[in-house]
Amino acid sequence: QLQLVESGGGLVQPGGSPGLSCAASGFTLEHFTIGWFRQAPGKEREGVSCISSSGDMTDYADSVKGRFTVSRDNAKNTAYLQMNSLEPEDTAVYYCAAVAATYPGWCPMSSSEYDFWGQGTQVTVST
Repeated sequence: QLQLVESGGGLVQPGGSPGLSCAASGFTLEHFTIGWFRQAPGKEREGVSCISSSGDMTDYADSVKGRFTVSRDNAKNTAYLQMNSLEPEDTAVYYCAAVAATYPGWCPMSSSEYDFWGQGTQVTVST
């Protein structure tokens, strides 16, 4: 059974720097592009970041560029999202997603491109 499991969310103070993990089971992430998405209450799901299967290509939403860093460790079958300088506006449920890579550098930011999704992890930025 193909499964993605996010971890690392929780309550964070403004300016905090938590990291999220996305562990895959039932399949090998090596040939999959990974995307990170988030959905805040009352808002549509938005793309946060992506990383190609090769790890050479990454992309970020303008709202997180310079603050978030996406990475992957294919040996551990896990992807990561390091978040720095969090703001209350970053409060959302964060999801990781995977799709079989069309080519090694493929890194789409649209949720419609992804086939497999984790259950999400809540990140709340508040004092």
